[in-house]
Amino acid sequence: MPAFTLYGFHGSTNSDRVRLTLAEGGFTDYELVLVNLHRGEQKSEENLKRNPWGKIPVIAFPEGFTLYESRAICKYLAKKYSFPLLPPDSDIEATALFDQAQSTETLYFAEPAGKIAFEKFVKRLLGLPCNDAVVSDAVRSIEVFFDVAERLLQQNEYMAGKDFTLVDIYYIPLIQRLFACGYGDFILGREAISAWWDRCVNRPAIQKMLAADKGAAVAARN
Repeated sequence: MPAFTLYGFHGSTNSDRVRLTLAEGGFTDYELVLVNLHRGEQKSEENLKRNPWGKIPVIAFPEGFTLYESRAICKYLAKKYSFPLLPPDSDIEATALFDQAQSTETLYFAEPAGKIAFEKFVKRLLGLPCNDAVVSDAVRSIEVFFDVAERLLQQNEYMAGKDFTLVDIYYIPLIQRLFACGYGDFILGREAISAWWDRCVNRPAIQKMLAADKGAAVAARN
């Protein structure tokens, strides 16, 4: 029996955040159960029992423990299975910088990036019209974020300091989505941001998972 079940969906940025964490931690003892977002399965009675907000991802353990919200899941898994993706609790300054970087990602990046992804990617899949005003506002916010991040990454190799952490993983799925939506210049047009992105996305475990997902997507289309 696997250690736990991950309820998610390929192509869900929140699900991929957890899967990338597991890949980087080298952890494979889990079962991935797909919840089809296109069919609305996340709102099913069964999934609402796991997550009252009707969303994914969710992890569920055989003994009954269940957890939702991707960042909370990533942090829990990293602590439970000792993935080297968090500063040691004994280093309170590094932990504070991690918390600061985590708040920055959530407050200043994820919200506008998520709006762009929804308007330009998800709505296209659903056959719905894009709200250009929402995209324009989000683009302005993202420009400001990356301008500040560019300055910060001229001093540090990673978002929370000198080491690769969960915070860097948190960015990867939505940045991939920005590339898919035609906004790669946000990253590639800034030297320090581009170098940071290369360091993150070219890590062996990350590359392995991304390549496997790309291959699965191509196979599904054929």
